[in-house]
Amino acid sequence: MAQQVKLKSKVAPSFRQLHVDIKHHRHSNYWLKGGRGSTKSSFVSIEVVLGIMRDSESNAVVLRKVANTLRDSVYDQYLWAIDALGVEEYWKESVSPMTLTYKPTGQQIRFKGADKPRKIKSQKFRHGFTKFKHYEETDEFNNWAEIRSMNQSLNRGGSNIITFYSYNPPASLNSWVNQTTAKEGTRDDTLIHSSDYLSVPKEWLGKEFLADAEQLKKDNPKAFNHEYLGEITGTGAEVFDNITLRKITKEEYQLFDNIKRGLDFGFAHDPLAYVETFFDVANHRLYIFNEIYQVGLKNRNAVDLIKKLDPENKQVIGDSASPGTIAEYRDMGLNVYGAIKGPGSRDQGYKWLQDLREIVIDSKKCPNAAREFSTYELERDSNGNFKAGYPDGNDHAMDATRYSLESTIRKGGFKPWKSKK
Repeated sequence: MAQQVKLKSKVAPSFRQLHVDIKHHRHSNYWLKGGRGSTKSSFVSIEVVLGIMRDSESNAVVLRKVANTLRDSVYDQYLWAIDALGVEEYWKESVSPMTLTYKPTGQQIRFKGADKPRKIKSQKFRHGFTKFKHYEETDEFNNWAEIRSMNQSLNRGGSNIITFYSYNPPASLNSWVNQTTAKEGTRDDTLIHSSDYLSVPKEWLGKEFLADAEQLKKDNPKAFNHEYLGEITGTGAEVFDNITLRKITKEEYQLFDNIKRGLDFGFAHDPLAYVETFFDVANHRLYIFNEIYQVGLKNRNAVDLIKKLDPENKQVIGDSASPGTIAEYRDMGLNVYGAIKGPGSRDQGYKWLQDLREIVIDSKKCPNAAREFSTYELERDSNGNFKAGYPDGNDHAMDATRYSLESTIRKGGFKPWKSKK
């Protein structure tokens, strides 16, 4: 009971429901993203220390990308948690090897650098198994594959394993951690939690911290939103700043009376991309709600999949760069025609899409279209300046989208919504 009282006094209000979720084992993976001063790392360290003291079979492995950052960051954070809970007499600390040992049972919290991820092997403990894993500053790791490989080694020998990922979200949607969070967040065993300093008692942060935050808010609101609120604000290189990723409702579907279809053929290692779209002319809003996106898809299989999505076999506009492929698809019964294209049609199409009021993408049904549109950025030269023109590559669903809307785009006379008074 004493520990419960201390826990409440050491955990910011924004984490209290999360504590209940963890206590009742409702999820296995917790992604904790937030800005400066959100106390997310403090919360994780308290949860891990308490978790080990409550379960005699549990141990923990805490990881950062670079080993020499452990001592003055996450290791000290866990020492703070032990002191904050008033249980320091039960714990033994060591820096070589870097461990914290629970004296009554010999359970441990081990701190590991992942400079060489392949050396992170399954951990053997005196008692129990690795029940808790904590990736601190997750965005410092190279990619999700690197972490997944370590998880495969550490997730051996026990059940009800809990993994914490704590990080400040990078500004760019292109960052692997932002992309992975969006994907992993669709799993039933995963919870994504956002926090910032605004819910933290002011006395925990201090006057200087609060003054710095308020000054940045005045001087550079975008930097403030990113650094202190943990928002993904973008880098300024994003081509499309009008993207909304969400579920498209049944009520909206009922209004889709002129659905368009576009197809970008996959060659070699490029995926075939097929999309279904609806353009709301009155509101200058585009909806993307169905996709097929696959590498190495045979033509017959592609035709069958498209017909399954559209049994009525309505007109599809495909990439005219391969008339032979279009002819083959037509021979298989698909109602497909080549895009007219022409000089500058690609730039014209992307500019038209940029000028829309909103591009709504059902990210669950169209994850690849969502990824392409939301991460598409201008390239920079060696001086950091933006290059002219739209970069080529990773644009298959985007090309299929502009093919689907080619007749509308080519009509001309479209005035961007932003210019309307």
